[in-house]
Amino acid sequence: MSRKQEEIAILGAGSWGTALSIVLADNGHTVRLWGNKLEHIKEINQTRRNDSYLPNITLPDNIFAYHDLQEAINGITTIVLAVPTKAIREVIQNLIPFLTEPMSVVHVSKGIEPDTLKRISEMIEEEFPEQFLQDIIVLSGPSHAEEVSLRHPTTVVATSTNMKAAERVQDLFMNANFRVYTNPDVIGVEIGGALKNIIALAAGISDGLGYGDNAKAALMTRGLAEIARLGTKMGANPLTFSGLTGIGDLIVTCTSTHSRNWRAGNMLGKGKKLEEILDSMGMVVEGVRTTKAAYQLAKKFDVKMPITTVLYEVLFSETEPKKAVDELMTRMKTHEMEDLVDIIEKM
Repeated sequence: MSRKQEEIAILGAGSWGTALSIVLADNGHTVRLWGNKLEHIKEINQTRRNDSYLPNITLPDNIFAYHDLQEAINGITTIVLAVPTKAIREVIQNLIPFLTEPMSVVHVSKGIEPDTLKRISEMIEEEFPEQFLQDIIVLSGPSHAEEVSLRHPTTVVATSTNMKAAERVQDLFMNANFRVYTNPDVIGVEIGGALKNIIALAAGISDGLGYGDNAKAALMTRGLAEIARLGTKMGANPLTFSGLTGIGDLIVTCTSTHSRNWRAGNMLGKGKKLEEILDSMGMVVEGVRTTKAAYQLAKKFDVKMPITTVLYEVLFSETEPKKAVDELMTRMKTHEMEDLVDIIEKM
């Protein structure tokens, strides 16, 4: 596939930002990989590796790491935001003084902001000066950074309110190892990507308690129903949740030891405290903040989300994980098809 070579800035030199820089570099683009820790950036440039996040991976020569944000975005018209949800606003505010022309913003994080209940694209739109914001594109799907960096087959989705912008991002990233579909449902893609982290935490707890595959299958299936209930109430297309950013992302996050959310839940199920787990992870566990936000959204939209509710109690009210799972199993009787009928009626 012949493509126009571009220079692109990725803001966030963690595992996912680095993995995506490899994809873009493989496609012939020059990548400026920005991070906020000077020693980390020096290490990347000197060793051509990012062992703090992706051990034993050699970075292509057309990836250059930057610590100076102004230098990283100077002359750039496309940036990829690969920082945790809680850092989105701060990073945008820091780059505003250096903006000189409109740019497209591709965000690749998965979360919802507690209290404001904003999706990431809404946060970007709120913070980015209108005259400098050309398009917002979401890139999301079932994708572990570890596997992408090894060039294992991966498939994701690009979405935007401007489908031409989504198709342009599709062209930037797509290659033999990294397939990109497009989807016009921004709300559904963002909600599916964010809320699956909640269910992954719950699946990890179940595995940590030793409850086996039957329990995890039930959590994943009922969890998808919760995601679809809330998402459709917020205006998403129900069909999105049967695709890559719905069930696809849910499967990969709930069943793999690569998943930080599953690992955190697994340690909770084994009796460790949340603060201890987060300190030991060394990377952000998005599902914790997203659980709080989803709990608030469920109340706002009057949507039943029993898994989210009991997980909220485990994370923020110190309910014992075993007690929480037992609460789920002894809930009032209900009919499985009620969820499907409710969702179909909204289509």
